[in-house]
Amino acid sequence: MELTLLWLQLAAAAGIILVTAHFMAGSADVIAEKTGLGRSFVGVVMLATATSLPELGTGVSSIVLVGEVDLAAGDAFGSNLFNLLIIGLLDIYWRRGPILSSVTPTSALVGILGILVISMALTAMIVHGLTESASSWFISPMSLILFGVFLVAMFLIYRAENVEREVARPSDEAENYAEKSLPWAFITYLVTAAVVVASAVWLANIGEDLAHAMGWEASFVGTQFLALSTSLPEIAASFAALRLGAPELAITNVLGSNLFNMGFVLFLDDVAFTEGALWNGISQIHQLTAIVAIIMSAIVVAGIMTRGWRRPRWPVSPEGASMIVLYVIVSVLVFALA
Repeated sequence: MELTLLWLQLAAAAGIILVTAHFMAGSADVIAEKTGLGRSFVGVVMLATATSLPELGTGVSSIVLVGEVDLAAGDAFGSNLFNLLIIGLLDIYWRRGPILSSVTPTSALVGILGILVISMALTAMIVHGLTESASSWFISPMSLILFGVFLVAMFLIYRAENVEREVARPSDEAENYAEKSLPWAFITYLVTAAVVVASAVWLANIGEDLAHAMGWEASFVGTQFLALSTSLPEIAASFAALRLGAPELAITNVLGSNLFNMGFVLFLDDVAFTEGALWNGISQIHQLTAIVAIIMSAIVVAGIMTRGWRRPRWPVSPEGASMIVLYVIVSVLVFALA
């Protein structure tokens, strides 16, 4: 009965997220147009931050309350993979050609910056695996550098969005939102974001209890099951953005979430881990997930920059299919090696 109750709670939390994320994405799109900040910047800063807060809450609580540092790291790295899988699913859903051909070069910049921070996280694991010179420090210098790069990335995205907006033609989207109030959009965003975050943290806690009840290993739980649970807001918000006709908002939400996971979530996870540097306490299996995430991100960036693929007879583009295939392969490997 207890197991059945956990599954029912999981379904209830997921349902709340799916419904609420639609309104959150809609309010974010209104804010992007009304303020002139643009969909790329709002997708990374507002939408990605809101949908990635569950990873932060789950990671810190896994370390502080449960003492499972590997769950926290697995959630962050696994969420990267799942977020990139979402791009493949979005590509199948978007019927106006390949999804990556429908976004601006700013999305490619977000992807490139994502590759940079994931590569730095991979380097941190390798460095701390080779030496214990900083293992007793309160926080790893690699985590500080990672956080600094994250802040610079936010500034670069903001500048790129400004430049892109200056050379672009005026959009008709603002006219579509003529009846929408900016203050009401902000209120809607804050309320729905709070509901999504609270529901996602609840979902992650249920997922953790369910995973332990099923007897799954910590690395697999963090990388797959827990990551899937905390990434549900990204799924809901991204598909809601597509229904609004805003693929830019959907893609930058997903890619921006990876930036947030690596540059902000792992930094605060390291702060929360008081027994030394975070990187000394996590499984080396996460090196594999980081490498695959880098490869998947590079495919996404290439797809955005080439913009040449068309799929008149296929339900998915080569880039979208690559996301799905690579995710399945790494999931099997993590389950086998964890």
